[in-house]
Amino acid sequence: MLSIRSASVNDSQLLKELIYELAEYERERNLVVITEADLVRDGFGPAPKFRALIAEWHKQPAGYALFYPLYSTWEGRSALFLEDLFVRPQYRSQGIGKGLLAQVARIAKAEQCYGIRWEVLDWNEPAIKFYRALGATFLDQWTSVVLTGEALERAADSANISVV
Repeated sequence: MLSIRSASVNDSQLLKELIYELAEYERERNLVVITEADLVRDGFGPAPKFRALIAEWHKQPAGYALFYPLYSTWEGRSALFLEDLFVRPQYRSQGIGKGLLAQVARIAKAEQCYGIRWEVLDWNEPAIKFYRALGATFLDQWTSVVLTGEALERAADSANISVV
């Protein structure tokens, strides 16, 4: 039986484990540096930067969804960005991913968000098939961009401006 609940600070270690499992699945485990302390600070402190849901299958942790708000200037309202949606391999094909996404959609609807956005790796055919079956729109004309590390430092230092 599936149950989905909001994550609490007591789930920080579990969330970290699940994040590492997702990174392993996405072949990028070496890039993950998040700690339990990061999760406690950023998810359960006075100004949370994200929210998370824990899916349990017969009372065993089976997966999670982690999301946060974003704002659309075109829509004039917010949406939720689904950073992670992950179901442990042994629990797949039980409707857990669909249940997690449905719960995030319920939250978005209750908060009058215009929608949910997320990214999927182009090689992740099972996820792409799942999202297409739900009726998700793929934004093929958009390309994800990230500025990190030394490039972020250079960008921050590149303009000689006065900030008031």
